Amino acid sequence: MKNVRVILWVVLTAICVSCGTTSRVPITGRKQHLIVSDQQILSLSSQQYQEYMKTAKISTNAQNTAMVKRVGQRLATAVVDYLKANGLGDEVSQYQWEFNLVQNNSVNAFCMPGGKIVVYEGILPVTRDEASLAVVLGHEIAHAVAKHSAERISNDYRQQYGIQILGGVAQAAGVSTELQQLGAGVLGIGAQAWSSGFSRSQESEADHIGLIFAAMAGYDPQVAVTFWQRMSSATGGGSSSIFSDHPSDAKRIKQIQKWMPEVLPYYKPATTSASTSSSATSQSKTKAIPKSTKTLHISSKK
Repeated sequence: MKNVRVILWVVLTAICVSCGTTSRVPITGRKQHLIVSDQQILSLSSQQYQEYMKTAKISTNAQNTAMVKRVGQRLATAVVDYLKANGLGDEVSQYQWEFNLVQNNSVNAFCMPGGKIVVYEGILPVTRDEASLAVVLGHEIAHAVAKHSAERISNDYRQQYGIQILGGVAQAAGVSTELQQLGAGVLGIGAQAWSSGFSRSQESEADHIGLIFAAMAGYDPQVAVTFWQRMSSATGGGSSSIFSDHPSDAKRIKQIQKWMPEVLPYYKPATTSASTSSSATSQSKTKAIPKSTKTLHISSKK
């Protein structure tokens, strides 16, 4: 009887892991397995975004706000055009792009599924110019296009099912309660480390794709190196802990330099007027880069 129970739990595990859809991330071609639908993610994202915006304080700096929206929309247009040209337009057909600048001194920005991107005022003294801002926004758009939030939620579901199912298997096999609890604790730590590594992988992928998106929109991707050097100064270099969900700034810079030969062919400088929001960023240029004890998220918001 115990063997039958174990087999049933194993079958249930296989069902939980196998359900969903498999797709490939644009640009990198990496396979991803999602067990939540676009409709579910976009609905949840829309609700959370609306709740956040009710409490957020919108920036009163009209010039910087216009800059964020202008750079963001230019990127979004280039990305959508690229996806459509490569038969991937359906991937973002339900997205409603929105770029907001909010009053917050944190050196940060975040993305929610469906094209909802928020930039904190505190990051502008670090970006300093539109090209560097495009690096940040390209990164955020990459999170949205690569469906990293859906992937992370799918991963969380699998971990929860895995812990519950493992407990059922152990119980069916007659393992003591104490040993079951110990095993669950060890699995929890292992899952945390794996999840953090998975998130670091997503962050690197967003860096990679985001650079290409910025280049597609006519922004020089080479400014990413000096931007991350400034970011390292502002945030203390990032964290290299195994449980950190972001790469260290030094590793990011090294990866960016490695990707540059691949990225530069996408770069065709945009023909715009000589004035590129110098007045919009003049305030940022005169400020000292703020010191922060928080690592820049530049990540999909949970």
